[in-house]
Amino acid sequence: MDEVLSLAKKAKEASKKLANLSTEQKNRALLKIARYLEENMEKILAENQKDLAEAKKGGLSPAFIERLTLNEKRILDMAEGVRQVAKLPDPVGEVLGMTRRPNGLVIGQVRVPLGVVGIIYESRPNVTVDAAALCLKAGNAVILRGGKEAFNSNLALVTLMEEALRNEEIPEGAVGMIKTTSREAANYLMRLNGYLDVLIPRGGAGLIKTVVENSTVPVIETGVGNCHVYVEEDADLEMAERIIINAKCQRPAVCNAMETLLVHEKIAPVFLPQIEKALKEKGVEIRGCEVTRRYITDALPATEEDYYTEFLDLILAVRVVRDLDEAIAHITKYGSGHSEAIVTRDYFKAKRFTEEVDAAAVYVNASTRFTDGFEFGFGAEIGISTQKLHARGPMGLKELTTTKYVIYGTGQIRG
Repeated sequence: MDEVLSLAKKAKEASKKLANLSTEQKNRALLKIARYLEENMEKILAENQKDLAEAKKGGLSPAFIERLTLNEKRILDMAEGVRQVAKLPDPVGEVLGMTRRPNGLVIGQVRVPLGVVGIIYESRPNVTVDAAALCLKAGNAVILRGGKEAFNSNLALVTLMEEALRNEEIPEGAVGMIKTTSREAANYLMRLNGYLDVLIPRGGAGLIKTVVENSTVPVIETGVGNCHVYVEEDADLEMAERIIINAKCQRPAVCNAMETLLVHEKIAPVFLPQIEKALKEKGVEIRGCEVTRRYITDALPATEEDYYTEFLDLILAVRVVRDLDEAIAHITKYGSGHSEAIVTRDYFKAKRFTEEVDAAAVYVNASTRFTDGFEFGFGAEIGISTQKLHARGPMGLKELTTTKYVIYGTGQIRG
C-alpha cells in the first residue's frame, strides 16, 4: 500500500498550501482544466471506449454502461461545470459571525478548508472532474479512487488535470488518483487517519455500506436514491405525466431518478392507463400493487423488496394509495431520504408534504431529476448527502469547508 500512503502524504502537504491560495490562483487553475478537457476530447473518448468495450465484454448491465459512457456533450458539460465552479464565490475565509464579549474578547467564526478529501466512487467518470474542481476551489487536496470499470477514463482525466495544473501555482499532490484498483487499496484509504480528513463514498448501496461500516476516517454518507413521485387526486394529469416520464426515463441510471410512483385511488382508473401508455413507449417495465394491476393488466406483481429497491434501470414500482397520509407513510417506510415529489394543485397538501416528508430534497410539481449540484447552481457536486450532520442534499463548495474560531484579545486572562 506504498502508493496510497505516498499519495496521502503528498496530499497532506499540498493541503497546507492550498488552504492559503488566493481565489484568483484557484480560478485560473480551474479555467485551465476546463480548457484542457475541451482540447483533449478525442483522447478522453478513446480511453472511455476501452472501458466501454471491457464493460460490454463483461456483460455489465445497460444501466451501468450508461453511467460509464462519455460523449462530446458530457465532456463539454464537465468543462462547463468546472467554469461554473470558478465563477462561484470562494467560501474560504468567509466570516460567518463576529461578536464582542463583555470582557473585550472579539470572537469570529471563519470558513476554512476540510484539508484532504478522499472520494471512493464507481462507474461515473464525471465524478473525477467534479470532485477535483470543487475540492480545489474549496482549498482541499483530493485523493480519487474510482472503480476498475472506469479506470482508463479516470486516468485520462486525472492526467489531463495534472498537466493543466503543472505550470500553475497549485502544489503537487493537490489532485491524486489511486491507480491500484484492488479492494485492499480502498480499505487502506479508509484507515488513513492523520492524513485523510474526510471520506466520501459515491455509488451503489453496497459501496456506501462498506465504507460507512469499515472506515475509521470520518465519512459523509451519500445515499441511495429510492425516490418517489406522488400524484394527488387534484393533480394536473398532463403535468404529472411530464414529470413522471422525466423523473423515470430521462436518465434512469442515476440516483435522483424516480423508482416508485404513488397514485391517489380516485384518479387511478383514469391516470394509470394514461401513464402506462407513456411509460411503455419508453420501454419501462411496471411492477404494481394489486389495485394497480386492475388498470395495468400486464404489470408484474410488485414485491415488498421492489418498494425498497433503487432499480437504476427502466423499471418502476407503482402503488395506489388511499390519500396523502398513506403516501407519506409509504415514503417514510421505503424511502431513502434522497428526493421526493408531489404533484398537486392544493397548496395545503403541498405544504404538508414538504413539512412531513423527511428527505434531502422535497419537490412540489417538479421532477426529482433536479437534485443535482449543477442544477442547484453549485457548478457541480461532490455527492448528494442523505445524512443530517454537516451536509445534506447536493454538496457544493460550502459543504467542503468547516469552520474555525479566531479570537482577538488585548491581554485578557481567565479568572
